[in-house]
Amino acid sequence: MKNNSGITIETLIRARYPLIYVVSFEEGRVDEELFRITADRKKQLFKWSITNGLETPDGSFLSDFKDPIKVLEYILQADVNGIFVMKDYHPYLNEPVVVRKLRDVAHSLKTSMKNVLFVSPVLKVPVELEKEFSVIDYNLPGKEEIAEIVKNIAASIGDINKLEISKNPALFQKVVEAALGLTAEEAENVFAKSLVQTGDFDLKIILSEKEQIIRKSGVLEYCHVNENMKGVGGLDELKKWLNKRGKAFTPEARDFGLPEPRGILLLGIPGCGKSLTAKAISSMWQLPLLKLDVGKVFSSLVGSSEENVRRAIQTAESIAPSILWLDEMEKGFSGLGSSGQTDGGTTARVFGTFLTWLQEKKTPVFVVATCNNVSQLPPELLRKGRFDEIFFVDLPSKEERKEIFKIHLEKRKRNINDFDLNKLSEAAIGFSGSEIEEIIVSALYDAFDNNEDINQKYIEKTIHSMIPLSQTMEEQIKGTREWAKIRAKKASSIEWEAESSAVRQLEI
Repeated sequence: MKNNSGITIETLIRARYPLIYVVSFEEGRVDEELFRITADRKKQLFKWSITNGLETPDGSFLSDFKDPIKVLEYILQADVNGIFVMKDYHPYLNEPVVVRKLRDVAHSLKTSMKNVLFVSPVLKVPVELEKEFSVIDYNLPGKEEIAEIVKNIAASIGDINKLEISKNPALFQKVVEAALGLTAEEAENVFAKSLVQTGDFDLKIILSEKEQIIRKSGVLEYCHVNENMKGVGGLDELKKWLNKRGKAFTPEARDFGLPEPRGILLLGIPGCGKSLTAKAISSMWQLPLLKLDVGKVFSSLVGSSEENVRRAIQTAESIAPSILWLDEMEKGFSGLGSSGQTDGGTTARVFGTFLTWLQEKKTPVFVVATCNNVSQLPPELLRKGRFDEIFFVDLPSKEERKEIFKIHLEKRKRNINDFDLNKLSEAAIGFSGSEIEEIIVSALYDAFDNNEDINQKYIEKTIHSMIPLSQTMEEQIKGTREWAKIRAKKASSIEWEAESSAVRQLEI
């Protein structure tokens, strides 16, 4: 099965590029592609490693050529129409003698029928050889290859009809998508593990393998999600929008001509459910949630910060479809305006890399960015094309507060019929969702301390003893509301009762 990387390699070989560098962990897949190319082009395939020496086309080993310099001399002198594959040669590219010898090889091979192809998981090209090497990032298995692996693993158990994927094409598609981003070997291993543990293809087990990839990246965090949309009070407009966009990840949507959703920016008042919604989207769409900690991106080494953000983006894309979550984005990119004077422009370059990717990305990575202070965001981030929509999350209305009280009381196994939710909702005007949760928790502490169960009295007392953020940050919240009036879509169809809040402040 041809893939884009294989076609590129074949093109470079036909064009007589002398030195080709293939970046890949998958030597096996690269070898299979090279076997195909050498058979089609009637070339001979030689493979070198420091452990075995030079393997000839007939399968024998020339152990005298384990030395990295000697093998280059052999390549120069060999009168063959062939491809020489050098496995894990990158540690020797630090040696001046090797660098000089490779430059000699590159000049000599331009007029021959020989190509040298380096295969390594690490890209390490000395400055002296930058113009000699052609670098290819070998693609991970695509949907077709993963689907073939699923079928082969399924066939290995004997009766494939026992498996759910043979009865449910939608599940088969989800299993394939869940394994995207894994190498062929990783996919085979996790499919076998799933069959051994559950007797079928289990999405949770497959996604757990992706978590290992993310942990190794060091910049992204894999979030295990327990929250769902039932635990998010209010925000009906946002929920409707997400419900529509969730269907757009299906193959039917591609056939219909729909593009994959790009992402949303949730801005608004702290504690009103922005982060909770990001987690709930993952559960709603059954996609892995990756949290990008912008603080971990920045490194003291020159160029490392830019490389970190590129690696984070590459990791997110490799396991797509996925959700990339940037929480409180304005804090991560703070100091952007003075970046040139304070950090040599690192913050500006990192932000620029992220912004370009956000605009140009083709992979189904749905970005969920949250922001509390919109004035700290650069205007170029907010223009159309970066995100599908910008939603403003305001303080919960009376009905939404009632729903939030209900959610948190039921979560703590209390009968909501024992409480007057209307009265609690009216008393809690101006409180955010997280503050309402804190009201319940604080009332539970008080009741437990008095050896009683929580009741209406404890909750009302806690409400009147707390000062909500809407009072302490009144000016900032008012400014955010004014900005959002004409620039953002409301996440809720119900208006917050501002006048009633002012009355409550006077009463307190």
